[in-house]
Amino acid sequence: MTVQRAVISLIMVLCLLPMAQAQAYHNYPPDNKSVVIDSTNLPIVWIDVDGKHISRYERITARMKIIHNGDGRLNYADTIAHPGQTIDYAGYIALRYRGNSSFTNGDKKPYSFRPLTAPLEQGGEKKKVKLLGMGKDNDWALLAPYSDKSMIRDLLAFEISRPWMEYTPQGRYCELYLDGIYYGVYILSEVVSDGSHRLNLPNPGENGDELTGGYLMEVDRVDGVTHVSKYHPVSNTGVPYNNYYIYFQYKSPDYEDLTAGQVSFIKGRIDLMERLLWNYRPNGEAAYEEYLDVTNFIDYQLAMELGHNVDAYRLSGKFFKRRDSQDKRFKMVLWDMNLAYGNADYYEGWRTDTWMYKNNNILSSAYDQYLIPFWWYKLNSNPSYIASLKSRWAQYRRANLREERVMAVVDSLSGVLTSHGAERRNSRAWPRWGRYVWPNYYVARNYADELSYLKQWISDRIAWMDEQLGFDPSTILPADVNGDGEVSIADVNVVIDMILSGKTIASGDVNGDGEVSIADVNAVIDAIFGR
Repeated sequence: MTVQRAVISLIMVLCLLPMAQAQAYHNYPPDNKSVVIDSTNLPIVWIDVDGKHISRYERITARMKIIHNGDGRLNYADTIAHPGQTIDYAGYIALRYRGNSSFTNGDKKPYSFRPLTAPLEQGGEKKKVKLLGMGKDNDWALLAPYSDKSMIRDLLAFEISRPWMEYTPQGRYCELYLDGIYYGVYILSEVVSDGSHRLNLPNPGENGDELTGGYLMEVDRVDGVTHVSKYHPVSNTGVPYNNYYIYFQYKSPDYEDLTAGQVSFIKGRIDLMERLLWNYRPNGEAAYEEYLDVTNFIDYQLAMELGHNVDAYRLSGKFFKRRDSQDKRFKMVLWDMNLAYGNADYYEGWRTDTWMYKNNNILSSAYDQYLIPFWWYKLNSNPSYIASLKSRWAQYRRANLREERVMAVVDSLSGVLTSHGAERRNSRAWPRWGRYVWPNYYVARNYADELSYLKQWISDRIAWMDEQLGFDPSTILPADVNGDGEVSIADVNVVIDMILSGKTIASGDVNGDGEVSIADVNAVIDAIFGR
């Protein structure tokens, strides 16, 4: 009987093998492979792997070409009929799939790539390049908005949080061809890394101050070498879950590039910070503040809670440390928000009226092994932290988190996708309207329906957080650009600085015309004089 089962199993494997090989060979193509681009306002990215299987773990050599004729100009897929277009990049890349749930639960797969000096087979090494106006680096991602049918949640979180955080990744929409097949709308994105145009972390040395930085770590799954916290997650009343653990992955430098002394140092510094935080008692001395940037953690918490992200704090929780001579405190970095803003049908991700940092009771009852670190329970038990949290929320609500400004970002991002048919082409390649895609809570009928749901969810969430954090939205002054609660010459200066630097944010658009210009300066001046 055992032999018969073995024979049957072998037959099944042999029958299924051609199917698996065929899927691998075609690299997960879209449902509709006949979609083509005539013209688009988005950059066009071509990747050619010559039919080779793209792996999730091992990088392969591919060729990439990006056409981008500049903002406000169209790009054409037919390069013969439209010669002389601007090539943003053309060369070899080292390519693989990326992501956890975004890979396993999505038909449309995300990619990681590194530009190369030559093919890997010829000893090619990674090189730093500037892509689509983003700073030079050698590590990039092509994010694949799939479960997020609005295709804007990641970039929305990045854009509205950018003024708060020391570093927030940039991303650019594009349309992708892989081996001549149209794969849809992607986001060519920076990844959180140590590069000079990103976190700008120095390589750690062996002794003295050089040993103390820089390091990039991540609270995440056990799918690599990890440092296990000495402290367990806790319930909403502070009771430890002794059967659960917190795992820290080494992101930069890679674990295999760290020396024993460097590993020992960063483990020891995390242990020290956690010990001080664990031992904190309400209204006691907050000794942890020497090793934890409180303002940064507040900003990170507000971003996570505004999105009510089901992965918040426990997955993709990237944090970094500079050298002690620069700043000895750990800081968080925003990443991975595609399941936020009401997009998840599990762990109450759809709700607008709960705090996600209190979600461990739900996570543990669902037997999810990745719980929220005790950090957030301890921080929120500190009355001083809560007072600062409320103050920061009020500041941001008067500036870039004014509801009309957030909606303007939603409209701007969605407008980029709809103005020249990119969303429509993507939906033809991946027809998913009216169909459940994991883990959608709301199954929209079309793109406009999805945006309507998203906007209403954001509006409800802001209103609930206002109530919980004691903020009165009637105190918002449209011309209070810097969010200090009054309109003065300081707001004029902020708008002028935006115009001169070219680094504009939504709060600078005082007159609501979609841009920051001298007209907004005049609008602030009019508000000062009551005109």
